[in-house]
Order: sequence, then C-alpha cells, then structure tokens
Amino acid sequence: MTSSASFFSLLLLSSLLFDSHLSLTSAQATPPLLAGLSYEFHSTNCPSLETTIRDYLREILSSDTGVAAGLLRVHFHDCFVQGCDGSVLLAGSASGPGQGEQQAPPNLTLRARAFVIIEELRNRIHRACGAIVSCSDIAALSARDAVFLSGGPDYRVPLGRRDGLSFATVNATLANLPFFGSRVPQLITDFAAKNLDVNDLVALSGGHTIGRGNCGSFVGRLYPTRDPTLETTFADNLTRVCPTNTSSGVTPLDVRTPNNFDNQYYVDLLNRQGLFTSDQDLFTDNTTAPIVTSFANNQTLFFERFAFSMIKMGMINVTTGTQGEIRTNCSARNAASTTYLTTDVDQQGKNAGILRLFDNVVEGLFGYI
Repeated sequence: MTSSASFFSLLLLSSLLFDSHLSLTSAQATPPLLAGLSYEFHSTNCPSLETTIRDYLREILSSDTGVAAGLLRVHFHDCFVQGCDGSVLLAGSASGPGQGEQQAPPNLTLRARAFVIIEELRNRIHRACGAIVSCSDIAALSARDAVFLSGGPDYRVPLGRRDGLSFATVNATLANLPFFGSRVPQLITDFAAKNLDVNDLVALSGGHTIGRGNCGSFVGRLYPTRDPTLETTFADNLTRVCPTNTSSGVTPLDVRTPNNFDNQYYVDLLNRQGLFTSDQDLFTDNTTAPIVTSFANNQTLFFERFAFSMIKMGMINVTTGTQGEIRTNCSARNAASTTYLTTDVDQQGKNAGILRLFDNVVEGLFGYI
C-alpha cells in the first residue's frame, strides 16, 4: 500500500470513530439573529411544531432515505433565490405555464415528494396550531431534521419567516443558483453575493454527502475527454453509469456513504472522487483545499461549521413582521380575501401571545396564484 493510500485509509477510519449523531443544540456557536427571527418564536403559540415535523419525517425516512436530500435541497434552492421566503414552493403562474422557479432547469431535479411532504406538514401543523407557521419556516425545520435523521448534527433553527407573495422568474433563478460546473473563484463570488464566506461555501457543499446526481450534471467531465482530476476507477464507474454524453443514469454524490450524513464527502474529494466540478475543485483550489482537509480529518468540526452555515443561510433576505403572508397552501398564494389567524409579534419576532384576525389583501405582479 502506498503512503498516500495509507493516509486516506487512515482518514476514513478516523472519521468513522467520531460520533455520527452530534447534538449542537445547547452550546453551539451561532451567527447573529436578524430582527424578526427568534429561536422561541413559536414556543408558546405552537409548542408541538418541532415534534410534529421530526416525528413525521422519522416515519417517512424509515422507508425513503432519499427524500432527506430532497428536503435539504428545497431549503437551499429556496434561500438562494429571493431569500428564504418559500418562493420555490409556489407552483404555476397566471401568466402561463413554465414561468416559475420550479420550472427553472436546476429545480427540475428537486424531488416532487419533498414538496408533498412539506405541504402535509403544513396541513398537520395548521390543524394543531392554526395558520400561524409559515411554509418557509416548515421548509427550514424539515431541512434540519432531514440532516439530523440521516446521522448529521442537530441544531436550533431561528423562526419567524413569512412567505413571499411571488416567485422568481426562470432567468432570475438561473442567475442566483450556483452552477455544478463552476470553479471556486466563481463559487466564492456567488456565495459572497448572499453574504456567505468561503467557510460557508465549503461547509454547505458538504450537503452533497447525501443525495444523487444525474448524468447531465457530470458527463462534461467524461466526454469528449476525461477530466484529469478524476480518480481512474471512479471515472471508469461513472462511464458505466453514463456510457454516452446523453445518458440519463444517476449515481450517489458520495461514493462512500451515500445515505449517511457524515464527512465522507470530503474524504471523497481528497481521493479525487468528487462528482461535480464544483465539488472536486474545492480540493484543487488552494483557497478551499485546507478547509476540505480539516473537515475530512474532523467530522465534529464539519458538523459544527455546517450547522453554523445552515443557520446563516436560512436568514438570507427573510420576510418577517407583517410583510408577506402565512400561506394556507404552500404551493399557492392565499386568495385576496383570505382571513386567518396570525400572531402579533414584537420587533424581535418574539411571541406576544395575542392571536388576532388579519385580513390579508394583496396584489402581485402575477395575479392570484
């Protein structure tokens, strides 16, 4: 065995010795909260909120582990486009089909069942507590629990988001979602536009430790010439999944532990087994390579940083206070005359405990969705 092979084998063994189910809910480092968000936002008016979500997702994931990645991606794709306002959950358009975020090419691969699960959770939560919890809050909590129930860290999620009134156009969606073929300098620019730094970039990329990629997202590394950064055996296996540049197969994003949320994605990168260009370049680029190595060596460090970055990402351009709405159907704006129970909150988003009727009359660029 070569010295480099021994080194990577040691990394794999040592990372497996870390606790794969770390709880960071009590003393974790967290980014500053934005006004309008609070960790206790629904603790009084909907105390069953987090238990409802976790119990239901535990049941779902016991038979469909793949949906965990789907829920995580929905939250990520929501936050990077217009902020964390639930806009990616909106379906259809008054101006015609094919106009919304869901129709943008990067979102066509979002798992349809993830949207169904979020809507079912909204239904259960609104039955129990009234229409006071937003779809965007439910999406954020679902992403956290998808990570935790797959073996990843547990962490507190600030709440108080409200749902946006419109979705982004296809072009705006394409302009805001990072591209799987991008290299590190472009990714750093893309993340900086969302107030996320290079540590956030590498940590959030670790979400690729679960989920699958389709041939279209990586065949450019195989044909017409093979990307020299691909490890030979790994590349050979990919060509069997995608024998041509028009193949439609799928393969795990993390070749080692595809269904477990752990740090093996970074071990993949050290072994030149990252699936996307945007993955492997994290280890090729001198700016990000040291962070990749530190996460490959230390799963606890990765979990801590991932939790920090997820909380930070979950506060991108949030809609709070009296702006937006609490959707009574996550896939559609409320009707103009809808009256529903909401919660009167102070400037910091803490629960004031006073339920009131709020007549939500709005007009939008796309009419009623």
